[in-house]
Amino acid sequence: MKISAKHIVLLFLLFFGIRVNAQEYATKLEGRVYSKDGDVAATHVSNVSSNKGTITDENGFFAISVKLNDTLVFSAVQYKRKEIVIDVKILENEKLIVPLEASLTKLDEVVVTPYNLTGDLNRDAKRLKIAPIVTASTLGLPNAYVKVKTQNERKLAEADSGKFIEFGHYALDSTFNPMVMINIHKILNRVTGRTKKLKKYVAIDGEIALLNKVKRFYHDSIYEQELKIPKENINDFMNFCEVDSAYTEVVESDDILRLFEFLERNSLVYRKNNGLE
Repeated sequence: MKISAKHIVLLFLLFFGIRVNAQEYATKLEGRVYSKDGDVAATHVSNVSSNKGTITDENGFFAISVKLNDTLVFSAVQYKRKEIVIDVKILENEKLIVPLEASLTKLDEVVVTPYNLTGDLNRDAKRLKIAPIVTASTLGLPNAYVKVKTQNERKLAEADSGKFIEFGHYALDSTFNPMVMINIHKILNRVTGRTKKLKKYVAIDGEIALLNKVKRFYHDSIYEQELKIPKENINDFMNFCEVDSAYTEVVESDDILRLFEFLERNSLVYRKNNGLE
């Protein structure tokens, strides 16, 4: 059957229209809230645009129905209220990581600079002599390089372990009796989507772990004073850095000066893009 140019155009418009209109319909968004305090269980997640809500589980994970331009509100007694507007990027990502800030009133922060530090990282790093870090690996302890799995990594390993089909044999006497074993547990987890969901949770855990690692390296005052990033923009700046293809490799290198150079380079672009010059 011949397909005319008119039919091709109509099919293209129909397909394009479906993709555009899909954003107008509700979709299930999965995500996780986290805090350096760690207690994120039962955080309220409300879609104020549709008057629907849910709460996070003990690890901060949640799932909620959203549409383009809906507003999500995250609230808990111990944290500041946070609002996020659902944009196209969030819908395409199909996941959302939300940092929460403690709402407790604290004294003004005092930054102490011992050992006659100047505040210039490049200069101080050369002047300051740091004692070797004592770890399990430096002491040569057994299993020093064994990585401890997270809860979600353990769940994923349990859900997706083994082969789908294994061949073996059993012997009641001296004869060989072939046997086929089907891994029903693994198949069901794949079919129901549990394995896919756990893989997504493991990926989110990894992103949060990297972000927390960077925050342990540098105090908020470094971002404000050295990188000229306002305190309220620090989390957004970190999300901006995550997009850089070199982010993971630089953070996992544990090279504090290399990481600072990376952050400094990205801060110039971030400030320019957000009018913070």
